[in-house]
Amino acid sequence: MKIVVIGGSGLIGSKLVDRLRRLGHETIAASPASGVNTITGEGLAEVLKDTQVVVDVANSPSFEDKAVLEFFETSGRNLLAAEEAAGVKHHVALSVVGTERLSESGYFRGKIAQEKLIRGSKIPYTIVHSTQFFEFLSGIAQSGTIGQTVFLSPAFVQPIAAEDVAAAMTDFTVGAPLNATVEIAGPERFRLSDLVQQYLKLVNDPRTVSPDVHARYFGAELTNLMLIPGDNPRLGSIDFKKWLSKQLQNV
Repeated sequence: MKIVVIGGSGLIGSKLVDRLRRLGHETIAASPASGVNTITGEGLAEVLKDTQVVVDVANSPSFEDKAVLEFFETSGRNLLAAEEAAGVKHHVALSVVGTERLSESGYFRGKIAQEKLIRGSKIPYTIVHSTQFFEFLSGIAQSGTIGQTVFLSPAFVQPIAAEDVAAAMTDFTVGAPLNATVEIAGPERFRLSDLVQQYLKLVNDPRTVSPDVHARYFGAELTNLMLIPGDNPRLGSIDFKKWLSKQLQNV
């Protein structure tokens, strides 16, 4: 198949492109750097010619509320219209577990808008809801840091390794459209504050984590199970210790 990956140079996109190419598919890593811009529409018609599947793993360059909403709405409309014109048979999108429960957050209002456009289009689709990536633990810690203390919610999380996300996205991409949302998650459940404290200790970061039920996560206050998948998600195989061991080997 010819497959176009929007955001194909990013954390997940680059791994997905590599996996799809190894399976023998003609796979295009599309991004503004390669001349494909879903905001302006530049390059979309050309890159989508004779394409069977489009995978959207792009993320907003800004997390400011208005900018995020505009990004996902504009990008979504332009991309889906170009796909319909090109006769694309399957649209696969990466989103987030709990998106529909996180409308207090401007970022997640953007994701909700994106998903609404996908469900309302004429193109068969699969929406993949993933839990948070292990790779973002450092950024989450930084977002809650004041001085030498990290204030984070003690809500439950079930983080997943980017490699496992790419493996799942590969399977959904080459499979038939589900016209539904599926969930993927890591193999272990933690409290967010506990996990980040473990992470900081293991990477010799002197900051301490203070659990705070009012601490915001992308602008939203969390309840205990807000970021947890429902019944029978697809589980990754890489646990926290295995993931961290590999990261430390690569330092």
